Amino acid sequence: MLQPSLFDDTVSRKIINVASVPQRSPFRYPGGKTWLVPYIRRWIHSQINQPVQEFVEPFAGGGIASLTVAAEKLANHVTMVELDENVASVWTTILNGQGNWLADRIARFEFTDTMVDFILTHEPSSLRERAFQTILKNRVNHGGIMANGAGRIRHGENGKGMKSRWYPQTLKKRILEITKFAQSIAFIQGDGFPVIRENAQNPQALFFIDPPYTADGKKAGTRLYKYSEINHRELFALASQIRGDFLMTYDNAEGVKALAQEHGFDTHVIPMKNTHNAKMTELLIGRSLDWARAF
Repeated sequence: MLQPSLFDDTVSRKIINVASVPQRSPFRYPGGKTWLVPYIRRWIHSQINQPVQEFVEPFAGGGIASLTVAAEKLANHVTMVELDENVASVWTTILNGQGNWLADRIARFEFTDTMVDFILTHEPSSLRERAFQTILKNRVNHGGIMANGAGRIRHGENGKGMKSRWYPQTLKKRILEITKFAQSIAFIQGDGFPVIRENAQNPQALFFIDPPYTADGKKAGTRLYKYSEINHRELFALASQIRGDFLMTYDNAEGVKALAQEHGFDTHVIPMKNTHNAKMTELLIGRSLDWARAF
């Protein structure tokens, strides 16, 4: 297998301007990959066999990769997988025929501190009400973090407090847009590992693998996500069994690079900015990342 510059630590210079990328997800997601969308497009266009039959995102989270692929018809079919039952309630609601209801529920919501407290402290009466509760929590919590113990926004932009991230008409528009191509997406609530195994032998399947967890001793994921522990070694072993192609994203950490080297994968470091506008780097992992170096 060709493995160009296995540990090429030369960082691509171009930082993607997120404002230039269509904002399709209703979530504010820690670790969200909107900034990576141009790389995902280039990766898919680099494939020899077009069009792509199946695009699989086993750790969907905010789902920006799947939404982009479906909206831009970069694959014939998309499979999204998410373990978190609250996040899953949103995707199930939108993709299974209740998107119009959710969009209208958001647009009509009377946003007051009292109403927010009521919604967030009561058990939802239905799956679609859980979806609304999840979107609301995502919008009013600091950094969009929905894990247990996450605090709410205090001051926000221009002193607007919790309401500073509540854009009902924008959220409604995004959800209604998703409903237009929802028929091309299958959503699975569950563990991404078996879904990778089930599709690994399909040579026309692409996998975007972005586990919302940290490796190499880093523990940030435990405060960001409800399900913050996975077997990273097993995930790399699974990736090595994929007949088609895959793109993984991880923290730029030495332990992760060691796993990549162990499995004969190529790596490439790319720049990005976090939610605080600080420059950081992310590690791309795949079989060959020449297309990324040429970006």
